[in-house]
Amino acid sequence: MKKKVLHPARTVILGFALAIAIGTLLLMLPVASATGEPAPPMVAFFTAVSAVCVTGLVIVDTGSYWSTFGQSAIMVLFQLGGFGMMTAATLLGLMVNRSPRLRTLLVTQTETRSLWVGDISSVAKLVLGVTVFSQLVIAAILTLRLRYGYDMAWGDATWSGFFHAVSAFNNAGFSIHPDSFMRFAGDALILLPAMVAALVGGIGFPVINDLRHRCRDPRHWSLHTKLTLIGSLALVVGGCLAILALEWDNAKTFGPMTVADKLLNGLFMSVASRTVGFNTVDIAALAPETWALHYLLMFIGAGSAGTAGGVKVGTVMILVLLVLAEARGHADTEAFGRRVGISAQRQAITVLVVGSAIVAIGTVALLRVSHFPTDQVIFEVIAAFGSAGLSTGITDDLPPAGQFVLALLMFFGRVGTITLATSLIIGERRMPYRYPEEHPIVG
Repeated sequence: MKKKVLHPARTVILGFALAIAIGTLLLMLPVASATGEPAPPMVAFFTAVSAVCVTGLVIVDTGSYWSTFGQSAIMVLFQLGGFGMMTAATLLGLMVNRSPRLRTLLVTQTETRSLWVGDISSVAKLVLGVTVFSQLVIAAILTLRLRYGYDMAWGDATWSGFFHAVSAFNNAGFSIHPDSFMRFAGDALILLPAMVAALVGGIGFPVINDLRHRCRDPRHWSLHTKLTLIGSLALVVGGCLAILALEWDNAKTFGPMTVADKLLNGLFMSVASRTVGFNTVDIAALAPETWALHYLLMFIGAGSAGTAGGVKVGTVMILVLLVLAEARGHADTEAFGRRVGISAQRQAITVLVVGSAIVAIGTVALLRVSHFPTDQVIFEVIAAFGSAGLSTGITDDLPPAGQFVLALLMFFGRVGTITLATSLIIGERRMPYRYPEEHPIVG
């Protein structure tokens, strides 16, 4: 009797679910809380989901509620969530016998979105190398700045620097400071390293792998790399300019800042809103138009197969190319001398539609169980789905049912787009026949 092999996408879902379950149990231990009392189940569960799904939404203050053990457990959870459970499994397999099974390779391919199964080992090693190197460098920079710029004790500075470096690289949004990064709003030596960590972690490891081999030869970069880099640059610059225009004179946010600080914070917010989740100003004090801009940035997210969430930059760029091709009357969707496959176009449309549907259903559900205004609820829902971690301040005031809805949104947002896209790719097959073609009316 043949042993049934679990679909790689389902294995990824089970991996994340198991990590959440273990994280919940760890955070319910008395040693995990600062008071020595066991955390309530909902607090532990919500925090574990947020950490594993690298979101950053919290219902208790991370720095004061959790002990050093609890904060360490949270950091391990979002390290696993960003790094990828299956990538870790592949690396362990390589260490043990240097020949991981095909099933493990396929599961890892689900998360890394590598083009070739044969590349999985090298990609997994690249993920480990980039992760360790980036986090150690950023942690060292933050530690030195906190020690000499803020006169922190070496122990506190080291822990804060390392925690926030890991959080930034994994786009997790967790901070041990109650005001996130608001105390560092004018400090470029804190904000710039955090931005770099978030960008490197969020750009996607397929892009990093491509740049590693062909860094000085842009003409031979893959279409995915080109679209991701162009889309990311457009979102960072466009988002920065839009935020500056909307918040420049806002007395509660950018108004009192110097011009240099406004530029720095505009850039930081543009990067952070696409899933890293740190904030340097009070999100609740932003103009309604800036909230609306955040809806878009959080929903899109960053690059595929990185530590960030959202429907991904590549997905949106494919749809932009599709619209441009249709507007020009072109039969093919093209860019940089390459044609985008029909299957990729259909997958992009499916991911966008399903993502939009999840946000819509989540918004209705949260409105049903809470009393907060629609604009705040929409912000919270998209932040949860896009793994952004930003909040207007209503997360801890939601009823347990509302917090459970957010937990589901965080899980679907982190795991759903990965498994959906992979299922579409694996499940694609050519039919031996085609039906007659018709053209329903559009518009």
